[in-house]
Amino acid sequence: MKKQTGFLLLFLGCLSAGPGWAQEVFQECSAAFLDSKLVVDEYSPKGKCILSKSAVGELRVQTLELTSETAKPLQEIAFRVAIKDAKTGTLLLFNEAPQTAVDVESLLAKCNIGDKLVLLTLDIRYSLPHNEILIQ
Repeated sequence: MKKQTGFLLLFLGCLSAGPGWAQEVFQECSAAFLDSKLVVDEYSPKGKCILSKSAVGELRVQTLELTSETAKPLQEIAFRVAIKDAKTGTLLLFNEAPQTAVDVESLLAKCNIGDKLVLLTLDIRYSLPHNEILIQ
């Protein structure tokens, strides 16, 4: 009887915690960084993400601390990258396993000018509003 009551209390506790999980959706802002430099030119709905075909460094997705002057990278987030072909719109997954950093030179070697990098987060807590990067 005690065991059944214990399981019932555990089950009810899990049910009551459920609504709290829903509030966790997209609660933390994140952005793409090339080394420690923010890729988006302005962290706002008007911001544009552009990378030169000759860029070097490591591409990361990180949470950030925003001030009026800077965007400071904080925690690294596991992500995947897809390459969106400019001519056909086809998405090709670049990294099958999630990574916290991608060598941008090896990534850009598979891209053409006009293609886009599409960054995919794997955790529903992180919003990534600037998730497409144009290659120029």
